[in-house]
Amino acid sequence: QVQPVESGGGSVQAGGSLTLSCTAPGFIASRCDLDWYRQAAGKEREWVSSLNPDGRTVYADSVKGRFTISKDKAKDTVYLQMNSLKPEDTATYSCKTDSRGSWFSRGCNNWGQGTQVTVSS
Repeated sequence: QVQPVESGGGSVQAGGSLTLSCTAPGFIASRCDLDWYRQAAGKEREWVSSLNPDGRTVYADSVKGRFTISKDKAKDTVYLQMNSLKPEDTATYSCKTDSRGSWFSRGCNNWGQGTQVTVSS
């Protein structure tokens, strides 16, 4: 199983930046997709960004141009660089490995425990 672990959350003022990390040993070798989600208090979970094994990235419209997803293959780690943060970005951010239905990547499909990001105005 490719189990992700997030880190890097914290508190920041509006306009500031944070970088979240998601370390998932084996996700490169297993060719997992890696997704970031967030869930604000009292709201449904929202997809934020995805990175596929070939390096393709996609973003939700709400974060496009402000957030950047990237990976360090040597560390089996994916980063979410968050710039120009807004109070509405406040949420628990979680990463998820995903097989997208691939048998080869069947060890994916696991959630991390989440990390809290709080943006004050």
